[in-house]
Amino acid sequence: MKFDDILSEINGFGKFQIRLVLIQMLSRMTMPCHFLLNNFMAAVPSHHCNISALDDGYVFGNLTLEQKLAVGIPAEQDGTPSSCLMFSEPRYQYLSASNSSDDPFIVQCQNGWVYDNSTFKSTLATEWDLVCSRKAMNKATATVFFIGIMLGAPLFGFLSDRYGRRPLLLVSYLSSLLFAVFSAFSSSYAMFTIMRFFTGMTLAGISIISFVLNVEWFSIEHRTFSGIIISLDWTFGNWLLVGFAYWVKDWRMLIVVVTSPLILSVFTWRWLPESARWLLANGKADAAHHYIMQCAEMNNRSKHMATITPATILEFTETKTESRKYTILDLFKTPNMRKLAINSAIVWFGVAFTYYGISLNITGFGLNPYLTQFIFASIEMPMKIGVYFFLVKVGRKPGQTGTLVLTGVCLLINMFIAKGNVIRTVVAVLGKALSEASFTIVYLYTTELYPTVVRQNGLGYTSFMARLGVSISPLIMLLEDVWHLLPSLIYCAVAVGSGLVGLLLPETLNAELPELIEDIEKPK
Repeated sequence: MKFDDILSEINGFGKFQIRLVLIQMLSRMTMPCHFLLNNFMAAVPSHHCNISALDDGYVFGNLTLEQKLAVGIPAEQDGTPSSCLMFSEPRYQYLSASNSSDDPFIVQCQNGWVYDNSTFKSTLATEWDLVCSRKAMNKATATVFFIGIMLGAPLFGFLSDRYGRRPLLLVSYLSSLLFAVFSAFSSSYAMFTIMRFFTGMTLAGISIISFVLNVEWFSIEHRTFSGIIISLDWTFGNWLLVGFAYWVKDWRMLIVVVTSPLILSVFTWRWLPESARWLLANGKADAAHHYIMQCAEMNNRSKHMATITPATILEFTETKTESRKYTILDLFKTPNMRKLAINSAIVWFGVAFTYYGISLNITGFGLNPYLTQFIFASIEMPMKIGVYFFLVKVGRKPGQTGTLVLTGVCLLINMFIAKGNVIRTVVAVLGKALSEASFTIVYLYTTELYPTVVRQNGLGYTSFMARLGVSISPLIMLLEDVWHLLPSLIYCAVAVGSGLVGLLLPETLNAELPELIEDIEKPK
């Protein structure tokens, strides 16, 4: 008799599990708000050089704004004022002639920039002039944040496998709140990037621990449904981000507002249970019995557990408790685990690299950023409903491979469609939906692939590889200066390649969750 059999007896999808999901929804909705925050916090509004220094006290001061731009800033090929160049002195001949980009008096901006504040009141770009030669510093803020997540994932994975899911969740809540508030009130770019690094590191704990804690309390027949329901938190968080960003135009206050749900999470943490699977795997039968009885009572199944004691639970679940502690190194010590670890890491890298390549480039489709973000969020709901039925009827492996490969196909098609074309927008939304579907599947799939004793280590390790991909993803857009189609080509190749690697992973549809590494090496 396995733990999954006990869960089925006490109802693996009852009031207890619903309460667990709802409590963690508060914290999980903050995840997309922070992960995609750069779309608004680091937005770059239209800008041009500050040419007030060109005022000679005579003619220049009497010109209209349009005329000042004509004599002070060279025009781009499309006729708009240059964002990074200006004339070193007023070129009055351009009042009656076409502006020339070959003028010998062209120089880089000398006195800062003037920004269009009609859409955003304040962003990182306007706060510290992260434009033109400093635009890489703006992209780097997302990279630093995801490097923090990359390092935090294995750290919290290891700690939660060692000390439990529940206490580490509280640590994640409190530390994420602290560092997010510090980042919002940073007085310099350096301080901000450091605080965002630690914010990412601590949010990683919420990301991986909350998902595993939820799935470990659901029975086999409801595990797919639980994975989809949990992933809807991301969709709700996306909508929440659009609303917050639309009403809060200052980047400092936006950080505070999107982090505020964690305050409620701290207060509701007291009602979160520990994972009974983890407790049993670590020989804590009394504590496991307490939470199992709590689950049975809340689900009106107490009579099924009337004669069950902590000792019989250990006996029934056939759990071989060991005194030794597992680390991330155990993922590579045996052949089947090693194969699983390498292949799942490649899939995670591709999923995250592609997803954020699309999600962090909402200005690349020629639409209003709020509208684009709302469309991207809205398409996730029907896609996740479709994913649920696909996973139940067909399986995880074809779903993982199919969504990644089709995402790559959408990216390939859009390489040949001009911006502003409605077909490009439709294909982009479809590609975004498919990439979101691949992310939904990979969380559930990975949780089912790794055994309980190293499940958080496994999810921490794969999350590390995912965040490595995410850290690189924003910087790939800088390659458009080399060739405008190069970023899309790279995203496409990675999506298709990682999707094909997914074919090497085993299917987990209707399979029991493995408890020990031996279950992977010698499956029953």
